Amino acid sequence: MLAVVLPDGSKREFEQAVTVADVAANIGAGLAKAALAGKVNGKLVDLSYRIESDVALEIVTEKHPDALEVLRHSTAHLLAQATQRLFPDTQVTIGPVVDNGFYYDFARKTPFSPEDLAKIQAEMETIVKEGLPVSRSVMSRDEAVSFFKNKGEHYKAEIIESIPSNEELSLYSQGEFIDLCRGPHVPNTGKLRAFKLMKLAGAYWRGDAKNEMLQRVYGTAWLNDKDLKAYLTQLEEAEKRDHRKLGKQLHLFHMQDEAPGLVFWHPKGWSIWQAVEQYMRRVYKKSGYQEVRCPQILDVSLWQRSGHWDNYKENMFITESEKRTYAVKPMNCPGHIQVFNTGLHSYRELPIRYGEFGSCHRNEASGALHGILRVRGFTQDDGHIFCTEDQIESEVSAFHEQALKVYGDFGFQELQVKIALRPEKRLGDDVTWDKAEGALRAALAKAGVEWQELPGEGAFYGPKIEYHLKDAIGRTWQLGTMQVDFMMPGRLGAEYVAEDSSRRTPVMLHRAIVGSMERFIGILIENYAGALPVWLAPIQAVVMNITDAQAEFVGQATKTLVDAGLRVDADLRNEKIGYKIREHTLQKVPYLLVVGDRERDSQSVSVRTTAGEDLGVMSLDAFLGKLKSEGVKA
Repeated sequence: MLAVVLPDGSKREFEQAVTVADVAANIGAGLAKAALAGKVNGKLVDLSYRIESDVALEIVTEKHPDALEVLRHSTAHLLAQATQRLFPDTQVTIGPVVDNGFYYDFARKTPFSPEDLAKIQAEMETIVKEGLPVSRSVMSRDEAVSFFKNKGEHYKAEIIESIPSNEELSLYSQGEFIDLCRGPHVPNTGKLRAFKLMKLAGAYWRGDAKNEMLQRVYGTAWLNDKDLKAYLTQLEEAEKRDHRKLGKQLHLFHMQDEAPGLVFWHPKGWSIWQAVEQYMRRVYKKSGYQEVRCPQILDVSLWQRSGHWDNYKENMFITESEKRTYAVKPMNCPGHIQVFNTGLHSYRELPIRYGEFGSCHRNEASGALHGILRVRGFTQDDGHIFCTEDQIESEVSAFHEQALKVYGDFGFQELQVKIALRPEKRLGDDVTWDKAEGALRAALAKAGVEWQELPGEGAFYGPKIEYHLKDAIGRTWQLGTMQVDFMMPGRLGAEYVAEDSSRRTPVMLHRAIVGSMERFIGILIENYAGALPVWLAPIQAVVMNITDAQAEFVGQATKTLVDAGLRVDADLRNEKIGYKIREHTLQKVPYLLVVGDRERDSQSVSVRTTAGEDLGVMSLDAFLGKLKSEGVKA
């Protein structure tokens, strides 16, 4: 007898080996019909997977968290099959699942056109209606190489040749189509109902620019048409909110080929930057941080001692002077340790907290750059806390509360907390990593925080807590981090005098709340579709006249508001008031202050919002009071 333990703890016993599909049928016809795949002892498998010993089993239906991965993986094969049906001379290469969908890279002499995508989409829908069974088979590596070479699939054969010869490979077939794949897949193509091909792109074979260019087809797949429609609507909304488009339209910043991955900030964009920076500076000052400033370029020997040279060199910009090699800093942490090392510190002084709006540069691949969300030069609200092991928990808890307050002030209410754990390429031993990861878990647990764990995604010197925020249209962004580091302080000679007069190495906590200022501002622009809250808006109000008879008072009113600390412009152009209102509305100025003869005579302004709301006539003092009530520090 073999026992199958289900998620609710109940057991099903069988006298002989069974498939996952058999177990689903044993539980009920409804579950058998809804089943997409299985999860045996935590591993995703096909419904055809044979269970030959006692196992823990989950039946994957559309309600299961892994359902989308299985569906998207299978839809990638659907794309490849449809493409080869329509264009038999096409070779398939790889087709992985990515965020929100999948892609497949194809080798074909003639480029695909948008019209071709429409044909492929239609053929995919035809294959779904055919309900073709999906089956798994196995081959040895050498058999698989011969098989795909005989089919004319030379790229696939090359992939297989790079696999160790003793490995047994799995292949999946549906109708006339067969491909190398680890699986799992849905039991038949009829399970794939909600998908859409999105775009074409180029991609080098195996990601190497020296190789031939392939054609990449991107698609998205969802559980049902409702989810697909919601995603497409979100994409449409995201297009309207694109920070690159709004940055140009609102005259905030620009980028150009002579400085790839670097930002030219315009006056209005820099005003937003300063509002964010000064807000964060106040936050850190209240939290006991001392602001420092460190050099941009440091001798390579420091980066070798810190561990960056061996673990991060490919992302660093290197320069030379007088036969010495230097690196432009990609991170601020080694510099902060140099500040700490200039004096001998007692345990009584700890924790010591340093903060810096530190400018960093990282040699990102050009293809990865994306407006101001992914750049080569950026500034972090960076900070480092030097503390004892006993102080980690309280410092992490305090940071968590601080981060929640900041995100709330910027309008982000929904967030997820994750812990990124040890990567494959890292400093230190497992004992040290166990201690570091345990410290973060303990701190979050004490704060009553639920978290998700991300194996392999920590920094090379330590694990980190990540804060993922949801924006106005449901997208998730990773922003703040708190990292515990037992490695770098010792490598760079940091010490303090302990209570027993011994010299000990402090723990260093790396922390940032908004992270990259460039990226955070890009996120703010998209979250608010350019219509930033009044306290962040680059121009908070515009005072405009109807005729020249009010010009003098417009100038006086503007000066009064500017002197009170507001960001206000005067518009005295010889244009109709309707034109002025429309133009400043398009520029998303929060408040439009109109002055006619009545307002001039009563020393007041007629107040409108950029949304078109008429707030009536009020004095300048009343208007200042209104902005103060909205959090504007005038």
